[in-house]
Amino acid sequence: MYQQMIFVNLAVDDLEASKRFFTELGYSINAQFSDETAASVVISDTIFAMLLTRPKYAEFTKKELVDATRSSEVLLALSAESREKVDELVDRALAAGGSIAGEPQDHGFMYGRSFDDLDGHTWEVVWMDPAAVEG
Repeated sequence: MYQQMIFVNLAVDDLEASKRFFTELGYSINAQFSDETAASVVISDTIFAMLLTRPKYAEFTKKELVDATRSSEVLLALSAESREKVDELVDRALAAGGSIAGEPQDHGFMYGRSFDDLDGHTWEVVWMDPAAVEG
């Protein structure tokens, strides 16, 4: 079966700082799809974040680029395999220079926390009890 992939494109102010931030979270950079204007962050086999300098990002749209520290453009949500993995990833993001984006959400069967990366993009990390998903 075909595995559809997602490439999330994000405008960044400082490409090198953003690359360091995401590698400190445990992700890798795919050099084949990276240069001085862009970096391909490998989140999983099917999820990639394309970090683009603001001028490079502007080449792909006629719309005004937002300042993600002041306006919300998108909420990015990643699954985690456990509550502990949620905390681990968010804590690493905070240690790498990210900031808390909201209060933790604990519904018993579902737990999540969120952080803003260096450019203000909001990332939510969520665990859901597999038994609750099955009904």
